Amino acid sequence: MGTNSFLKVLPEMVTFLRVAELGSFSAAADLLGMTPSAASRQVKRLEKEIGVQLLQRTTRQLRLTEPGAEAFARCRELVLAAQGTMDIAQRFSKTPSGLVRISAPKAFARRVLHPHILDFLGRYPEVDVQLVVADRDVDPIREGVDLVVRLTTEPPEGLVARRLMAVEHILCAAPAYLARHGAIAHSLDLPAHSCLSLGEHERDNHWRFRQGDEEAEVVVRGRYVSNHSEVRLDGALAGLGVACLPAFIARPALDDGRVVRVLADWEFQGNYRGHAYILHPPDRFMAPKCRVLIEHLLGALSASSSGRERPRAAS
Repeated sequence: MGTNSFLKVLPEMVTFLRVAELGSFSAAADLLGMTPSAASRQVKRLEKEIGVQLLQRTTRQLRLTEPGAEAFARCRELVLAAQGTMDIAQRFSKTPSGLVRISAPKAFARRVLHPHILDFLGRYPEVDVQLVVADRDVDPIREGVDLVVRLTTEPPEGLVARRLMAVEHILCAAPAYLARHGAIAHSLDLPAHSCLSLGEHERDNHWRFRQGDEEAEVVVRGRYVSNHSEVRLDGALAGLGVACLPAFIARPALDDGRVVRVLADWEFQGNYRGHAYILHPPDRFMAPKCRVLIEHLLGALSASSSGRERPRAAS
């Protein structure tokens, strides 16, 4: 390839990157605003120009060849560099400005991030925020999102991960429900109670606990099942039983005594465990608008977490 001949295949490199990321010509074509056949032709032109096969095509899937994997890494660097170039003016500006797209799971976005983003918008009038709520793993590079919040015990490789706050799943019930049906001293007491579980998966009513070296698993039943945490909280407040909830959802009701924590000495092994991380591509291309939002959220959530007292437990 000649010294400047790579310039004519820059669009083909972007197309190849998106095809490889999405594993589909059709999905990449939709993202790039072209037809699948046009995307396929661009990748073939790139392969012809480079002189190696980049993708192995079958009727069911696409797979990177060995040189294709190296080309994929180089093309990703190229796109990141291009995105950083587009933000040069903003990085040299004293005032952060522009749009930040941030993705987060629905309940966490509504209950935790949203109030702090409102405060952030008041402090930084030149920065706009698009909050994308999605209960799935969002790829910031592939989907054009600047920042991603993910609740996990293990942040993914290839992205910078900043820890926002600890997240745990807990059990709560209304005091009136416990007064009618009796206190819960051990996880083995739960099958005798009405329990509000997620119902997304077959084993969501198998509740697992840990206390030191002791582990327990019980099968629970209840009259109301929902995969929406705020709905389960409403069920607990209505006295329908013991609800499994992310602690950040239960917090206001715990603080004012409308619900109490059940089995507070046991660790509930629910889906919302670990930490909330804010993820982004490597720092060298980070725009000030993203940096100030990250620092704002880190400061706000660190302050709110450190000032909390342990939730009241049911006696």
